[in-house]
Amino acid sequence: MGESRKGSVFEKQIDLDDVLVNELGQFGRFQLMTIFLVAVPLIMSAFMSEFIFSAAAIPHRCQVPECGEYSQRSYFEPEWLPNAIPHTDSGFESCERFAPVGDANGTLDYCPANIFHTNTIPCEGFVYARDNSVVYDFDLGCREWLRALAGTLNSVGTLLVLPITGYISDRFGRRIALVINVFNLALFGLIRAFSVNYPMYLAFQILQTTLGAGTFSSAYIFAAEFVGPKYRVVTSATCTSMFAVGQVVLGSVAWLIQPWRYLIMALHIPCFLIISYYWVLSESVRWLLSKRKFDDARQVLERVARINKKEISEKSLNALLNPPQPLITESTEDQGPGLIKSIIKSPVLLRRVCTTPIWWITTTFVYYGLSINSTSLSDTMYLNYILTCGIEVPGFYTAVLVLDRVGRKPTLCVGFIFSAICNIAFAFIPDDYTVVRLVIFLAGKFGISMVFTSLYLFTSELYPTQYRHSLLAFSSMIGRIGSITAPLTPVLMQYWAGIPSMMFGAMGFLSGILVLTQPETLGTKMPDTLAEAEALGRPESQAQKE
Repeated sequence: MGESRKGSVFEKQIDLDDVLVNELGQFGRFQLMTIFLVAVPLIMSAFMSEFIFSAAAIPHRCQVPECGEYSQRSYFEPEWLPNAIPHTDSGFESCERFAPVGDANGTLDYCPANIFHTNTIPCEGFVYARDNSVVYDFDLGCREWLRALAGTLNSVGTLLVLPITGYISDRFGRRIALVINVFNLALFGLIRAFSVNYPMYLAFQILQTTLGAGTFSSAYIFAAEFVGPKYRVVTSATCTSMFAVGQVVLGSVAWLIQPWRYLIMALHIPCFLIISYYWVLSESVRWLLSKRKFDDARQVLERVARINKKEISEKSLNALLNPPQPLITESTEDQGPGLIKSIIKSPVLLRRVCTTPIWWITTTFVYYGLSINSTSLSDTMYLNYILTCGIEVPGFYTAVLVLDRVGRKPTLCVGFIFSAICNIAFAFIPDDYTVVRLVIFLAGKFGISMVFTSLYLFTSELYPTQYRHSLLAFSSMIGRIGSITAPLTPVLMQYWAGIPSMMFGAMGFLSGILVLTQPETLGTKMPDTLAEAEALGRPESQAQKE
C-alpha cells in the first residue's frame, strides 16, 4: 500500500523542470542574462593556469666566470661559447660546461678554447635567455622537476577544493560559493605576484587553487540549474567553451604583458569586480527549494516570469512552494551504507566503477598535458597556446552535434582513438615541419575536447540515480591523477622529445578500447535503480520518446 501511494505522489508532483517547460520558458531572457553574467567568472577560472607562463622553462646555460661572466643576464650566445660549453643536437648543453685550466682567464669579448679542458663539470651558476619567468628570478636552472611542481600543486589544489566548494555551495548557497571562490582566486593570485622566493610562490599556488578553484563549478551550476532540460547539453558546452575562451584571454594577456609579476596582477585585479555578483545574481531556485526557503524562491520565480514576459500559475507556485513531505525516509537510510556492498555484489556495476575512472584519468592527462606542452611546440609559445586552447571550442560543439545523432559510444571511442593517433604521429614528425606538427597537435586536442564534453554525460547515464552523484564524483576525483601528473610530462622531453606524446597516445588507445566494453545509452531512460542500470543495452532499457 505504502509503495503504490509513494509512487503516485511522485508521479503527480510538479517539479521545476515542468514549470520551465510549460510556463516560464526553458531558455528565455532571464536564462540568457544569467549565462552572460556567469560567463565572466567562467573565463576568469582559467587564469589559475598562468603558471604555464609565469613558471615557463626558459633556455639557460652555465655561467662561465673564466670569460668574465658574473651575471644571469650576460649575453646568451657570445662567439666564444663553443669553446666553453659542449654542443648538442638542439644547441648547447644546459647543465654542464668544460672544466677550466688552472687560473687562465679570458674576457667577455675573447675567450679561447685553450683555457678549458675537454672534460665537463656541472654548472655553478646560470645565464638565462629571458627574464620573464620565476626560473630567472629564483634561479631554477637545471631544476626541471622543481619548476614543474608549480603545475602539479595547481592540480592538487583543484582536487582539494571539490569537497570545500561542495559544502559551501550546498550549505550557504550557490551565490556565496561563487563570490568566495572568485575573491580567493583574486586575493591569493595577487599575493603570489609579490613572491620573494620560490617556496612562497608554490605555497600561494596551492592555496589559490584549494580555496579558489571552485569558481568554475560554482558558475557552471548557476548556468545549468536555470535552463530547461532541452537546452542543458548546449549550456554545458557553452560553459566549457567559456573556460577555453579564458585560456585564450590568458595567452593573449601573457603575450602583451611579459614580466610575470605584472602578468599575474593584470589577470587577477579585475577578478575583484565579481564580488558585486552577490547583489546582481539571483540565488538558484533549485537550491532555495531544496532548503525550503520558499519566500526567497517565490521572489526569484516571479522575477524570472517578469523578465521572460511569461506568467507562472498559482497552481504551479503552490506545487513548488508546498511540496508534500517525502515518504521515503526509511529506504534512503537503507541505501547509504550499501554503496560498496552493491558494487561488489553487481559484476556489471563493478566493471563500470573500474572503467570510468580510467577514462577520466586519460581525458584530464591528455587535455591538460597538450595545453602545457603546447608552449614548447616552437618559438611562438603564446600563439601555440592560444591556438591549442581555441581549438577546444569547435571540439565541444562538435560533441554536442554528434552525441544525440550517432550516440555516446562512437563519439567517445572515435574521440579517444583519433586523439591517440594524432599524438603518436606527432612524436615522429621532424621539428622542421612546423606547420604539419602544429596541425597534427591541434587535431589531437580537438579529439580530446570532444571527449571532455561527452564524458560527463556518458558517465552519469551509466549509473543509477541513488549512486549517480557519488560515483560521478569518484570518477572525477580519481581522474585528477591525470591533471596532477600532466605538468610533469615536459620534464620527460629531456630524455626523448616524443615521450609525452607517446604516453598521451597509449592512454588514448586504452580508453578508446575500454569505451567499447560499456553499453550505448543514447535513447535509453536514465536508470533509477541498480536493476535498470544493469539492464542498459538490453531492449527493455530503451526509453519511450517523451
